Amino acid sequence: MAQQPKQERAVQTRESLLRAAADVFDEVGFAGASISRILKRAGLTAGALYFHFDSKEDLARAVMNAQPRSIVPWLESEGLQRLVDITMVWAYQLRVDPLLRAGVRLTSEQGSFGVKDAAPYQEWSQIMTECLESARERGELQAGVEPAELAEFVVEACTGMQTYSAVASEARADLSDRAVRMWRLLLPGVAVPAVVARTEVNPDRIRALLRAASTASTAANGQAREGVEESVDGERTGAAG
Repeated sequence: MAQQPKQERAVQTRESLLRAAADVFDEVGFAGASISRILKRAGLTAGALYFHFDSKEDLARAVMNAQPRSIVPWLESEGLQRLVDITMVWAYQLRVDPLLRAGVRLTSEQGSFGVKDAAPYQEWSQIMTECLESARERGELQAGVEPAELAEFVVEACTGMQTYSAVASEARADLSDRAVRMWRLLLPGVAVPAVVARTEVNPDRIRALLRAASTASTAANGQAREGVEESVDGERTGAAG
């Protein structure tokens, strides 16, 4: 029984390091982010960091590859709607989630710290390809639309779109509007008319979805913490007996 709380603490320590690193990378980029600054933000020791990560570069890679965590867990839709929702949640979360922002920044800047890793882009392409393969099976796509090709195009479009938005507006304030425009132009060329008509491309719907999911997640996390605390208390009681 003692193993479970220990594993829980290890997971929490790694998460604290990842979040602290994301905050610092988001603020000052890779070059400006020192290990000491990250440790101070996390409130942890160097030993804790090097137990989980080999180097600052390894930590940066972990942040880069954590991007889907900010988006995929919030999704409940299927097929083409799921792909649209990925981009709409992404557009919203880039404004509010430092982990996602840091991942996007590091992926764009990786050449400056000696890394050339297409994995974050490729993972998004794979996630989107799965959505589109499901859409094809459901009869939602027009004939001749290749899921992998369209998925890669959407990743490319979103990459350029967020870069443009970061320069053209304060804190990417117009990114959701740009995502809506992308789908308004793209959907008629890839989806059958009935699916175009019923697919929702609405930032307000996404905000409501995220609020509801966040409330449910907070309640679930509270129950999980209570379970861990009860387990620890039970071990203490058993030891005392």
